[in-house]
Parts: sequence; C-alpha cells; structure tokens
Amino acid sequence: MHASVISSSPVLPLSAQELFPNLYRELRRLARSRLASGGRNTLLDTSALVNETYLRMQRETDARFNDREHFMAYAATTMRHVVIDFIRRRRAERRGGGAEHLTLDTRDSAVLDHGADEAEAVHEALQTLAQIDAGLVQVVEMRYFGGFTDLEIAQAMGVTDRTVRRHWERARLLLSELLAL
Repeated sequence: MHASVISSSPVLPLSAQELFPNLYRELRRLARSRLASGGRNTLLDTSALVNETYLRMQRETDARFNDREHFMAYAATTMRHVVIDFIRRRRAERRGGGAEHLTLDTRDSAVLDHGADEAEAVHEALQTLAQIDAGLVQVVEMRYFGGFTDLEIAQAMGVTDRTVRRHWERARLLLSELLAL
C-alpha cells in the first residue's frame, strides 16, 4: 500500500509484523530495486528476497518502528544483508565447502562471480564507511538501495534535504575511494 496507509507522523511504535502487510507492495519495489542494483546474480527473486527479509525482521522481536520511513530504511539494510549472505552461502556451496575444487575453464567461473564480487565489494565498502560515518551509510541504503528521494530521507533522518544531498555526495566520494583500493 502507500504512505497513506501508514502515516509518516509518529504514533505508537509498531513491530515489523504489524507494518509488513500494509507495506508489502513497497517492499516488493524495494526488493526489485535491490536486485537490480547488484543482486541479480544471486538467483534470488523479488518474492524470495521480500520473504527472507520478513523472516529476519520478524526474528528481531525488539525492533519497533515509529513511521514508514524508519521501517523502510531498516528493510533496505536487511535486504542488503540477505543478498550478501545468500552470495556467500552460494559461493561456499559451489566451492565444496572446503573440499578441493577444480574448474575446467577459469573464464566461466570469473564471469559468474563478477556480479557477486561487485555486490560483496560494495557491502564491504559500506561496512568500512559505517566506521567513518554511519549516517552516510543510512543515506546510501535509503537512496541507492531503497529508491527514496532526498526529501523522504530527510524526513526519516530528521535533517534537511540539503544535508541529505551533502551526505550523498560525501558518501559517493568515500565509496569510490574505498572501491578503488
């Protein structure tokens, strides 16, 4: 549903279970966006990503959300971790979980791993960036992975849209440096 179902104004904090059904369509949009921006080589589809996100958020029994933006920002972070965990599990299984693995043509293996390598590199760069400034990571997750506008991010973070744009530019600069290493 849309923001009209869950208002952006603070009310009693709600759990993921309470919010999930009302924001399912938006979560599917978020999942499509996440898969299009680096998760497409994971063999996950939109429904699988949304379902796994729900299960992880449901396990967080103490997670409470004041508004739609807070919930969606948390969901964007959770989706990023779901994709990275899936990539890592798939690699471990494909490599035999420690057993010796021989490849007949190393070029084929490199092509298959490229998208996963990119997603994992971005994830690791975001982890490093979180040590520098966690707010920058939140802006990246909401804008890049979640498809939020500057104004929506500003409302969720309690800052101005101009501050969001500055954070976005700083994050992009730092990430490009981290990814170039």
